[in-house]
Amino acid sequence: MNLLYRLGFYLVGFSIGLVFLTVILKGKKTSCNYGPNDRVISNLSKKSWKDQNRVNSAFDSIAFQAFLNKASVDFGKSDTQKDSCKIYFINGYWKDKPISITVENCEKTVEVLLLDYRSQ
Repeated sequence: MNLLYRLGFYLVGFSIGLVFLTVILKGKKTSCNYGPNDRVISNLSKKSWKDQNRVNSAFDSIAFQAFLNKASVDFGKSDTQKDSCKIYFINGYWKDKPISITVENCEKTVEVLLLDYRSQ
């Protein structure tokens, strides 16, 4: 078989596969979180949040979701080896101020243990 025919068959099959995937995944909330930071942030954003100190009640707001999407997890300080609830240190900016949040990630909930406003 000629190389040009092989290439044509490949491109036709590839195009049909792309159309098929587009139809199946259209409208679904799919994401490709390959990095560990992205997987943790995605996991945390899907759960309900509790504030142990009841200091800040803004954890259900859209602004907090925006903070979470741009935040980064400090795995050096985090305790990810625990069996039950893992503890993560999250660094980011809340209303243009740098903050660090220590959270306990359990199976169904995320509890805020410490909210620290860092100085610049």
